[in-house]
Amino acid sequence: MDIGIIADTLNSPSTGVGNYTKNLIDGLQHTALGTDTVSLINSREFDAGHFPTIVIPNPFPVLKTYAWYLYLTKKLRKCNLDVIHNPTQAPTYFQWNQKYVLTVHDITTQVLPESHTNYRVAVYKRLFPKTLKTADKIIAVSNHTKLDLIKYYCIPEDSIRVIYEAADSMFRPLSLNEKEMVAKRYQLNFPYILYVGTLEPRKNILILIKAFEMFKEANIDRKLVITGKRGWKCDDIFEYVAAKGLQKDVIFTGYVPNTDLPGLYNSADLLAYPSQYEGFGLPPLEAMACGCPVITSNTSSLPEVVGDAGILIDPHSPKSLADAMLWLLNDDSTRKGFVRKGLERSKQFSWKKCAEETMQVFREVQGARR
Repeated sequence: MDIGIIADTLNSPSTGVGNYTKNLIDGLQHTALGTDTVSLINSREFDAGHFPTIVIPNPFPVLKTYAWYLYLTKKLRKCNLDVIHNPTQAPTYFQWNQKYVLTVHDITTQVLPESHTNYRVAVYKRLFPKTLKTADKIIAVSNHTKLDLIKYYCIPEDSIRVIYEAADSMFRPLSLNEKEMVAKRYQLNFPYILYVGTLEPRKNILILIKAFEMFKEANIDRKLVITGKRGWKCDDIFEYVAAKGLQKDVIFTGYVPNTDLPGLYNSADLLAYPSQYEGFGLPPLEAMACGCPVITSNTSSLPEVVGDAGILIDPHSPKSLADAMLWLLNDDSTRKGFVRKGLERSKQFSWKKCAEETMQVFREVQGARR
């Protein structure tokens, strides 16, 4: 079986979907492939490790991603591939000559359209339903995403396989020296509460900042460190911080490369992640793997990922989040208990397992009739 994996997300600084693609490919490099082969499909040459690259140049520099994905279905028709895997969920719309596997991370364009540009929502509204129907198998990264696919797009349950993501192996407890190196790099020489993720409406960062204001009323000396690149509609976050005079207490690091994130998690007192909706939600899992206790939302897939190893709160209630932060930082035995449970919980997820289960999906669709 010859497998092609669309890997254009590796061209940009890694975020959620890019991390998934990279870690899946790394996992496949350490999976017994037998006589099966894997090629990576990209719009340009790049370092693909052990796997060869099929380069399909992007002739749409203005339209960029979406047009290129539609273009792929035509350009790859004559390629000697049996299965194509799209790990990004970008719409492809047209029927493939090969068997087609699609990973769906979330359906926020359907559930929370206000958290995306009008252009993105329009593209997904027009192209995504047909894309789902052209897939021979859909991989959902959580049971919640699977249920959303069934609810909103009427996808048959047996067409969906749930395969969990995982934290990269670099997310682990670090030595004091390793932690101090990263903290010094970002000038974080103070105790802090951490948020990791893109700055966009559905991540509820304004709720987090308001909860932090309530938390500060207890006179506990902590800063709030917000790590992530600017996303859609994030100006109000900075405007709020300025209006409230919080610039010395709320620290924005901007985008942080993955290699520095373990140090930030390790040095944090806790991760606060009150997102409204996540298809999986890697930051809580990464934090737990580093021994950082987690407070996150009781919605979407987040309880599925965290289990009883973190504190679940109403993401619309700043007070619930503030109370949880105070509880963790005022009760050392409770905090240590969540650290221990988080470390154990994180071990239940692995990229090796994800890669092996994904290979099994490839073999199933390759052997099935269309």
